[in-house]
Amino acid sequence: MGSDSDRVAELVTKLAMEFKVRDMGVSSFFLSIETVPVSGGMLLSQQHYMKDILKQADMVDCKPVATPVSSAKGTDESMAPYADPTQYRSLTSALQYLTVTRPDLSYAINRLCQYMHAPTTAD
Repeated sequence: MGSDSDRVAELVTKLAMEFKVRDMGVSSFFLSIETVPVSGGMLLSQQHYMKDILKQADMVDCKPVATPVSSAKGTDESMAPYADPTQYRSLTSALQYLTVTRPDLSYAINRLCQYMHAPTTAD
């Protein structure tokens, strides 16, 4: 059977036969995903990326909420167009990438994406 490291070495050897391969060591940060070694495996984190999104949205000092989706229906006065639709689209797109490590946010982010064509100030 062999160990996992033996399998990885064998795979790298086979890849090197077809492609130019260079061992760059243990990955710690790749595509805004941080890899944190833990006992028995590795934890994938996008904490730094999340903080960047909060800075971009000027929401660093906001309080967290348990459920990021409002269950209330918007009223006519809350249906005003969002002041900067480009910013809304940019932030929503950035949030979509968070679902790589945070699938629990998929529903809320999907709801945001449904309004990308005409964002409003509704809850």
